[in-house]
Order: sequence, then C-alpha cells, then structure tokens
Amino acid sequence: MGPVPAGVLQLLALTGALALAYVPVGNYMAEVYSSRKHLRMEKWIYKAIGANPDTEMTWPAYLRGVLAFSAVSVLFLYLLQRLQGVLPGSLHFSSVNPAQSFNTAVSFVTNTNWQSYYGEQTMGHVVQTAGLAVQNFLSAAVGIAVAVALVRGFARSRTGELGNFWSDLVRGTLRILVPMSVVAAVILVACGAIQNFSGIHEVGQFMGGSQQWNGGAVASQEAIKEIGTNGGGYFNANSAHPFENPTPFTNLFEIFLILVIPFSLTRTFGVMVGNVKQGYAILATMFTIWLGFTALMMWTEFSHHGPALQAAGGAMEGKEVRFGVGGSSIFAVATTLTSTGAVDSFHSSFTGLGGGITMLSMMLGEIAPGGTGSGLYGILIMAVIAVFIAGLMVGRTPEYLGKKIGGREMKLAACYILITPALALVFTAASMALPTPPHSMLNSGAHGFSEVLYAFTSASNNNGSAFAGLNANTDWFNTMTGLAMLLGRFLPMIFVLALAGSLAEQTPVPVTAGTLRTEKPLFTGLLVGAILIITGLTYFPALALGPLAEGLAS
Repeated sequence: MGPVPAGVLQLLALTGALALAYVPVGNYMAEVYSSRKHLRMEKWIYKAIGANPDTEMTWPAYLRGVLAFSAVSVLFLYLLQRLQGVLPGSLHFSSVNPAQSFNTAVSFVTNTNWQSYYGEQTMGHVVQTAGLAVQNFLSAAVGIAVAVALVRGFARSRTGELGNFWSDLVRGTLRILVPMSVVAAVILVACGAIQNFSGIHEVGQFMGGSQQWNGGAVASQEAIKEIGTNGGGYFNANSAHPFENPTPFTNLFEIFLILVIPFSLTRTFGVMVGNVKQGYAILATMFTIWLGFTALMMWTEFSHHGPALQAAGGAMEGKEVRFGVGGSSIFAVATTLTSTGAVDSFHSSFTGLGGGITMLSMMLGEIAPGGTGSGLYGILIMAVIAVFIAGLMVGRTPEYLGKKIGGREMKLAACYILITPALALVFTAASMALPTPPHSMLNSGAHGFSEVLYAFTSASNNNGSAFAGLNANTDWFNTMTGLAMLLGRFLPMIFVLALAGSLAEQTPVPVTAGTLRTEKPLFTGLLVGAILIITGLTYFPALALGPLAEGLAS
C-alpha cells in the first residue's frame, strides 16, 4: 500500500473511533458535572482542603478559586525543581536554575508544557512524577471546570451562580482524567512504552563515546499528557521517542487520546443546555476545520518536488519512518489545533506551507477541537461573536441559546479574542527588534522569523510545541515565554467567567420566527467563516513574513 492511501486509512480509522466514543464520553462528562453526589474519596479531599463542595459560587468567587489554586501550584512546582538536588530519586541531577524553574512551573500549571530543557538530562523521577505528571492532571481539570462554568452560564437564568470550582476540579480529576489515563497507560505499556523507576543505563558505544538513557514512569505520563492535552514529553524527542510512542498503532492511539475529550465536550455542552443539536452544531464546526486542516497538511507534505522526496514518498525530513508522512501530518494538526504541544515529528522540517499550517492552527485560538475545556469555551466565545455578526446583518438584537448578546457580552468576547494575538505579536516583535534574542535562531530570513513567531504563538495559546531550531533556554526566552503563558492562560479565563456570570443573570428570551437557528448548518458555516476571517485578518501580515514567504520561495 502506498503512503497516501495509508494516510487516508489512518484518518478514516481515527474518525470512526472518535465517532464511537463521542456519545458515551460526552454523556458521562455531563453526568459528572451535573451530579450532586460526592464519592468518599472526594469528601476526604474536600475536608482536607477545607472546601464546601455544595456552596455555589458567583463568577468572581469561581475566578478567585482558579487563580489561588494555580498560584499555589506554580509555587509548589517551582520549589520542587529548585530543591531537586537534595531530593531522593533525582538521578543525581542538580537543581534547576531559577529562570528555567519559573518557565517550567508556569508551563505545566497553564497546561502549556513548553519545555526549554532536555527532559531525560534535567528532571529526576520525583520532579517528573510528583511535579510535572500531577500538574498534567490538575491543569487539564482546571480547563474543563472553566468550560463547564461557561456552559452553566448559558443553561441557568436569573442567578449569578456558576457551580463550585473545588467540586468541579476534584470531579474532573478523579472521575474523568484518572480512570481514562489508567486504561490508556495499560494499553501503551502493552504496546511497548516503558514504565519503571530505573536509573541511568549505558546502552552502547557510539563513535568513541557512550550513550546513556534513564527509565521512568513514561507510559502513565504519556497517557495524561495526551488525554489532558498537555504535551510535555518525558524525553526531549517527545512522542517521536520510541519509549513514549513505539509503533504506528500507538501513534494513532495517542492522536485519539488528544482529540477524544475536546470533541466529546460538545456533547456535554448540548446535554447540559438541554439541546443536543446545539452540541452537534459546535461539533460540526470543529470537525470541519480539523478535517480541512488535516487534508491540507497531508497535501502539502505529500506534494513534493525532486527525486529524493519522490523516492521517500513525501517530505520525510524530520519525520519518523515508522509513522511516515500521513501519521506525522495527522499528529501535527491534532497537536496544534488542540493545546497539546506533543510532537512526533519536527515542525521546523515540514515544508514551508506545512509549517505555516501548524502555526495557523494555533492562531485560530486552538478551538477545533482545542484543549480540554479551553477548546469548548474558546469556540463558544466565537459563537457569541458569530451571532452578533448575524444580528448586525439583519438588524436584530443577537441571541444565543435564549440569551441576549448585548454590549457587555460583546466587550468581554472582544477582549477574549484580542488577548492571545496581542501577546504573540508583541513578544515576537520585541524579540526581533532587540539585539540579543535573534542570536538564538538557528536559521536566518523567513525561516528564522518563523522560529520566533512559532515560539510565542505556542506560548500565548498555551500549546507548548516548538518549531525546533530556536534555542529557547535563555533568560530572555524563559522569562518572556513564561509571561506569555501566564497571561495567555488566565486573562482569557477572566473574560470567560465574567461572560458566564453575565449570561447566568439574564432572563431567557423566547424563541420567535426571527430567532437565528444556531443548530442549523447555516450557522455552522457562519461560525467557520467568522473564525477563519478573524484569524486571517489578525495574523496574515506576520504569516506573510514567515511561512508564506518561505513556502512561495521554495
């Protein structure tokens, strides 16, 4: 079988698996966040932290919970890295320097998992398991909690209450993320991923020197890394490393893990607002963009020129032979259209236009299907904007799910969509203008600019993948990407929760003949168009200087 049919078959198999999981996973998550019963272990946790899970919170109280918990998490992970040198199970690695400790702590707490270090040469077992892996669970649970709060804003009326953050956090972790990760880790171990706490081993002599590898609880961290759309790899090569992703099957399985919760959350949304057709409309929007970008990526990587590329069956530079162009293309789009950041190939080695697709995927706001939680609340913000645009065209007050979209709601939505572009473009401009940061670029010209643009786009959108070729382990990039990750994560959450509170306080508007039917294909097309146009107008000049210039010149 040729590489193109093989890639298409992988895409069809993945789509079928996601379709089978959509209803049961979505319904289960809706039940988790709607139930009033607490498990015994959950009650122990609430008692330990002094939280009352039955107390309803307004949006400011919910936000304070999110920020307070995240601040404590950053501090804990920072101190764990700074103390690594005196901790047991450190594999004799020294403590991590302050700038990199700050960057890594912020990265994992914000669900970004940007890594400016070699995992197998920097972090011991304690930091990896008690620090990074734990934050993989908790940061994902925070994202889902904020999304659920926004859904409650649409579902409730005449109240400012959005639920309880501590209850949502604990339930998302114990009832959703942990069980799914256990099952996924067992499958990965069965397929060849490693799971141990062994020390450093010398594996052979190469060119007069030795090569060393350390073991670790890799499969368990790999599972939540993908399920929680985190992306941080145990090893520097991330999911291209055979210990993390050994076979073509595990590659496709990991893509499934990346996409299953973000896609299924649209079902959760439909169930919780009492109209599953609304969930299908959002799903159709996400799926249309994801499928279109995947097809475009496969076309750019399979459309090759020259005898070397023709002999390889595609642009194989930077790609693993065991995955091929098809598997690598599907993975690259999945990881950048979500907030995962895991890579099974190196995006810097993609064709010029292919690298541009990975950047544009993040620039959309990672909403197709996006990260765990962040994808859902991101696309619901875009739905509010699309409804407003439709209202302007027909001269009618816009409504979405029975809630009026007035001036306050539009200001909050506008602030949301402006945050990440401003961060990505301002930090990129500063890095190119100052004398020292460009020294970190491996390449010059359009490709070198793409390295910097990709880094800050990844950080601001809480993606975490790297373009490769950029030395980001400097004080400038560690500090600036850390700030971009913090602001890109929590500023949008402020506007999301404020919007949720505003919607929850409204009295529902009855449906009339003039109401825009947001569950119909017409609205799906409008939403797709709004997403692409808004992104295109925002980022086109920057893309023209980088990947578009490189792609047109090749």
